[in-house]
Amino acid sequence: MSALANQVVWITGAGSGIGRAIAVAFAEAGCRVALSGRRPAQLEETAALLPSPPLVVPADVADADQVTAAHHQVVAALGPVDILINNAGVNTPRRHWRNLTPADMEQLVDVNLKGPFLCTLAVLPTMRAQGRGLLIHVVSNAATGIYAVAGPTYTAAKHGARAMSATLNAEEGIHGIRSVCINPGEVETPILDNRPSPVSAADRALMVQPEDIAAAALFAAQLPPRTCMAEMLITPTDNNFHRATARRLAGEA
Repeated sequence: MSALANQVVWITGAGSGIGRAIAVAFAEAGCRVALSGRRPAQLEETAALLPSPPLVVPADVADADQVTAAHHQVVAALGPVDILINNAGVNTPRRHWRNLTPADMEQLVDVNLKGPFLCTLAVLPTMRAQGRGLLIHVVSNAATGIYAVAGPTYTAAKHGARAMSATLNAEEGIHGIRSVCINPGEVETPILDNRPSPVSAADRALMVQPEDIAAAALFAAQLPPRTCMAEMLITPTDNNFHRATARRLAGEA
């Protein structure tokens, strides 16, 4: 039996992509899973893929009242949250300074930074009381440097989410709480559809796949409670950000 059997896992952004893959992986590990996201129909599609029926709790993570209500529903139905997976994320085609609008900036900060804070604040009190808990944040390699393709707001919000995870380990480790920051490079998910320039099928095939990130999250969750995998950087082997330079260097050899 999996070491994670019967643990309560609350996953945000569970309607597609990485969130959907994580839901499948943790459900197959025997966890009791709660799915949150803004689109009920997509959550139900994810639910249909799991080996046993999960709890579906639609919510916008950028709305404090909805987060509080969703958390209460999860606890009432499944019990206290053992593992929170902050996966909800968004970007916009109008992402660069030349065309960024206040409304788009606010949405990106709300979902990518405010949302993880709100969900974390919801589960922390009970985790402290129990003396244990795991927080997994799917952030981005945009949190580790400056990549022009990500845009300034997404980059700034993801840097904030990465720092948030680090502060959780600094302050909450004494309560048995672990925080894991997963920083994926390019992943073949629907968020690519919001790129200003279309991404080819050939490029998508070379990217990290959602199930790869799910495997990393599951690995971190299965480590002994005394051990925290504080951060992971996961990139494609044939990395688009380096491909042109690598090919030029190979041609010079």
